[in-house]
Amino acid sequence: MSAAAERPAVTRWLAERASAIRLEDLPAAATTVARQCILDWIAVTIPGATEPAVRILAEELLEDGAAPVASLIGLGQKTSMLNAALINGTASHALDFDDVNMAILGHPTVALLPGLLALAEETGATQDDVLTAFVAGYEVVCRTGALMSPGHYNHGFHCTSTVGSVGAAAACARLLGLDAETTAMAYGIAATKASGLKSMFGTMCKPLHAGMAAQNGLIAARLAAKGFTARPDALECAQGLAATQSADFNPQAAMQEASLDFHIAANLFKYHAACYLTHGAIEAGRALRGKSGASSNAIETISIRVPPVADRVCNIAAPSTGLEAKFSLRLTVAMALSGRDTSGIATYTDELTREPELVRLRDLATIEFVEGLPEAKAEVAITVAGGSRYEAVHDAGLPDTDLQRQGQKLERKFDALVGPIMGARAQVLRDGLTGFGGTSAVNEITRLAGGSA
Repeated sequence: MSAAAERPAVTRWLAERASAIRLEDLPAAATTVARQCILDWIAVTIPGATEPAVRILAEELLEDGAAPVASLIGLGQKTSMLNAALINGTASHALDFDDVNMAILGHPTVALLPGLLALAEETGATQDDVLTAFVAGYEVVCRTGALMSPGHYNHGFHCTSTVGSVGAAAACARLLGLDAETTAMAYGIAATKASGLKSMFGTMCKPLHAGMAAQNGLIAARLAAKGFTARPDALECAQGLAATQSADFNPQAAMQEASLDFHIAANLFKYHAACYLTHGAIEAGRALRGKSGASSNAIETISIRVPPVADRVCNIAAPSTGLEAKFSLRLTVAMALSGRDTSGIATYTDELTREPELVRLRDLATIEFVEGLPEAKAEVAITVAGGSRYEAVHDAGLPDTDLQRQGQKLERKFDALVGPIMGARAQVLRDGLTGFGGTSAVNEITRLAGGSA
């Protein structure tokens, strides 16, 4: 028997686990973080909907017309479920301000939620149904990521798009109440549609990847429900997702016995509007500004030590656009050291990349890629005029264990992003999101978030 044939039946195991999840099975931490993910997703999607990539995409997709059944967040329009999944998914990742999980080295909620909400609107699903399906999808996206990590990401695939497609299929399949056999078919359909290249980081295609994942998962679940077939072992089979897209195959990680809050409790929220792998260095830079008390003009050297994974993700040495700035360790550290607001979405402009103060600091910085450092950890050191040296370390890969504090930070983020756009209605929407759950349908939430009167 070949090695491929002996591989454990990961696809079926994941499908059985996800399809069996019930609301009453979910630990309190799982539902709490799920609500926070939904709140944060709406917070970044409403302003993200105004981005050029979303405008172009919406214009193209809406041109042909579609049955208006699903809301476009922040746009005050409705379209088909598949269009909404693609457009809302793209909008939610357009600012690169959405959540992260290191198990997939990517962004879970932007892949899972857009198709799930569109499906929930069309089916009249309750908010409790959405919470349950979201956690099921979160489980699968993280476990599928662990199955192929780190080789899949290191080979150049954007996990948000690829692994996200399978997770989105899991969420939508759970909302439809599909059995394990049909759910496994949905994973196979999603797996054969999965794509997304890291080489597109810094372009409009990166947020498109999130929309692709959401749309892939939604159509996969709906096709499977109608009897469309695929390989029910698509994750582990010969020439399947893992075999073709990764040198690593870790079934023990994918099928690890763990509570239903294990993966979702490790969700990482973003408080800087830049690539997550810059966050450790940004926080270290902010700490150094406070420690040294020196003006940016007094800084003479900057050294940044980060893990090798950052090299092909956020190492644009001399960015020329606001979008590229989000993927530049040198520039984001320069921003932190000069006291710039790295959390403000309006901060990242083309003009910012040409400011003399930032360009000087950017060009002072040297980067060392250190094997063995955790993916989101950074060590930053500066020397200032007179020879004094200061060092700071920050690991952005550690989740907040105080969920109440985390919720308060996310509410402030929501207010900062949504308040200027929605005015007084932002408070009404925030209250609905912080209390998300129960037997009410999601339509009132999506109506408010969509911008409909």
